[in-house]
Amino acid sequence: MIIAPSILSADYVNLQKNIETVDKAGAEYLHIDVMDGNFVPAISYGPGWLKAIRPITKMTLDVHLMVQNPERYVEQFAENGADIIGVHVEATPHIHRALQLIKNAGAKAEVVINPGTPVEAIKPVLYMVDQVLVMTVNPGFGGQKFLPKTLKKIQQLDQLKQTEGYDFDIEVDGGVKANTIKSCADAGATVAVAGSYIFDADDPAGQVATLKEATK
Repeated sequence: MIIAPSILSADYVNLQKNIETVDKAGAEYLHIDVMDGNFVPAISYGPGWLKAIRPITKMTLDVHLMVQNPERYVEQFAENGADIIGVHVEATPHIHRALQLIKNAGAKAEVVINPGTPVEAIKPVLYMVDQVLVMTVNPGFGGQKFLPKTLKKIQQLDQLKQTEGYDFDIEVDGGVKANTIKSCADAGATVAVAGSYIFDADDPAGQVATLKEATK
């Protein structure tokens, strides 16, 4: 299981130190939640944050755009160092075009679905994505409880990978802890985002190790 610490829960004053800590602990991805105050109530980082982060880590920068009409920002985030860019199917009427833009910008394309969105909504674009993000909480806030019913969607996606020959990663985001990550892995998830579980702890590096151990 690839572990993707989310900086939404990091200490912004000591952000570089936090990033270096999880990097040295073996986390492969760094998850960056971009929020516009429209698609979700909160507001967070812009492309400038990504530009500042890129030189301090070689981790894969996994950018999750929780913004309305994400097509407007794809090129900026790709230029500033995003390796993966995720867009919500609920946030644009042109999901195919948004994913094409990501590919054309040189990043890996990810489609994201909220807890209330069925897998059927993204079936037409699964052939073109590198990753699918299943939100296991409602987007916009950290520290929420894992929604067990989202496991069925992970299972459905895993089944589609097998029957259709797809090779996308399945990422989960929300309420990921040592006692929930194993269920996600068993259902077919390959990448797990964790924010408060890692950065709210006294030993973030130890939390990364605990998550990895839980899926062995």
